[in-house]
Amino acid sequence: MRNLRNNLPLLAIAIFSFAFNVQADSNSDLELLLDEHWQNAQQEKIFFRTDPDAWKPSGKLADFSESGIARRQLFNSVILKKLSQINVSELNTQNLMSYRLFKYEREFESKYYQFQDKYFPINFLSGWHTYFAEAPANMAFLNKDDYDGFLVSLEDFSRFNQENIALLNEGIETGFVHHCESFREYQQSISKHTVANAEDSALFEPFTRFPKTFTQAQKQNYEKRAKTLISKNVIPAYQELFDFFTQKYMPKCRKEAGIRSVEGGEQYYAYAIEYYTTTSLTAEQIHKLGLSEVERIKKEMLSIIEQVGFEGSYAEFLKFLAESEQFYAASPQDVMEKTAFITQKMYGKLPSFFGNLPRNTFTIKGSASRGAFYMPPPDTRTPGTYFLTSVPSQQPLYNLEALSLHEAVPGHHLQNAIAMELDLPEFRKTLNHSAFSEGWGLYSERLGKEAGFYEDPYSDFGRLGYEMWRAVRLVVDTGIHSFGWSRQKAIDYLAARTALTNKAVADQIDRYISWPGQALSYKIGELKIRELRERVEKKQGVDFDIRAFHDTIIGNGSLPLAVLEEVVEEKFNL
Repeated sequence: MRNLRNNLPLLAIAIFSFAFNVQADSNSDLELLLDEHWQNAQQEKIFFRTDPDAWKPSGKLADFSESGIARRQLFNSVILKKLSQINVSELNTQNLMSYRLFKYEREFESKYYQFQDKYFPINFLSGWHTYFAEAPANMAFLNKDDYDGFLVSLEDFSRFNQENIALLNEGIETGFVHHCESFREYQQSISKHTVANAEDSALFEPFTRFPKTFTQAQKQNYEKRAKTLISKNVIPAYQELFDFFTQKYMPKCRKEAGIRSVEGGEQYYAYAIEYYTTTSLTAEQIHKLGLSEVERIKKEMLSIIEQVGFEGSYAEFLKFLAESEQFYAASPQDVMEKTAFITQKMYGKLPSFFGNLPRNTFTIKGSASRGAFYMPPPDTRTPGTYFLTSVPSQQPLYNLEALSLHEAVPGHHLQNAIAMELDLPEFRKTLNHSAFSEGWGLYSERLGKEAGFYEDPYSDFGRLGYEMWRAVRLVVDTGIHSFGWSRQKAIDYLAARTALTNKAVADQIDRYISWPGQALSYKIGELKIRELRERVEKKQGVDFDIRAFHDTIIGNGSLPLAVLEEVVEEKFNL
């Protein structure tokens, strides 16, 4: 007994050390598993649920062959099995969050392999061919490795192109093809890259701007190799895609707008809703929510029409906005300068609304083909890019404040830049749940009112118009894909409720037709963030700290909405 008593401190240390090591092992096991998955993702060049605009080709491109897809499916199953062996109760707080997120993603990736997403490597806005051609202009080419990696991508593009064509061909066999009317001019996005000379290709752009450290011999060598690869490999691949699309794909295009017209389409749409909203909401629930939001927002818009003293109907006011010269800039340069002023003005207000701010910046560029969007940087060597249409007739000034707050700051750039600088596992820095990111973007538009924007009632109407647009999406997306709406019915519904031009309305509807479910994410995500804020404000009253709330919302990277809700409830003891 005396010996045991004398050894009690040592025994206690031993027991403590054993318990500590068990916990350390559980945490390290998870960290090793996350690293194993990340290393494989880098090798595969496939990062599940990431922003496709962030793709920057370097080295061998992803393998979309049947065997490549099967290999990734098997690897995901193995990872899930290993994940199930980790003792969750022993994880520290941050690793527990990573575990929950990682498990959610791997389980959803398993579901992905059961559905037909792979048959849609193109949509109305983009495709692998446009992402590949547009990426180089926004990549960092600062050293030899950057150029060597891109040359490998150019060499590999033919194989990559053929594998994606094969997926489109499988889509033809299963009926999962795009709607005829929506894609009747899509071949133009391909033909613009079947240029006669390599120097005229968008893919030659990096070889027109070499680092100053390169010798003349190096420059000439890279130019020569690039011209050869683009001429003999890339341009013929684009021609191959053009021929396939025009001669084989479009003759088999889908006659009805909605995906439910395809066998298995109803189940696919339910999957798409879950993927893009990260909720279990049904199409019917979302449709009803959309109708309710449309009614609410219209009342606010009518109030502004009355405020400005306009004598006429709602439809006449929308026509007045669309046709009045006062709402359009004088030149493309004027558009860009006004945009820069708005974003810089918001930059100065960020410390009042956020405690944590990122180091990385963004630039603003005109985009004639895709309208407005934000392209995240691939790394810290390059800024993010806010693209918008600089053609004055296509970019009304009354929309410009809301648009810029959504795409730049405090919207997509701020959220993405913070995520990339977090001290978190790599997979969490690149995750992109559409409901979270687009919901944050739409919430950011509304936040502008608190930051002193929309002093002009027409600009505030533009903000509401954008919110109306996102509410209408809930109605038309579900209407098309679940309730049998025609393309024209959807166009008429959107046109009657927004100030978008006729072309913009048609383009938007074609986007929804070709990308089922994605358009739902904006309003669903924004409503959840607003709901969470209202709950925190009610709980804290006069002590509500808006900076702490915002830092919590975007301080953990992209999250599914249910996980975001749990994070907020835990942080603020709701």
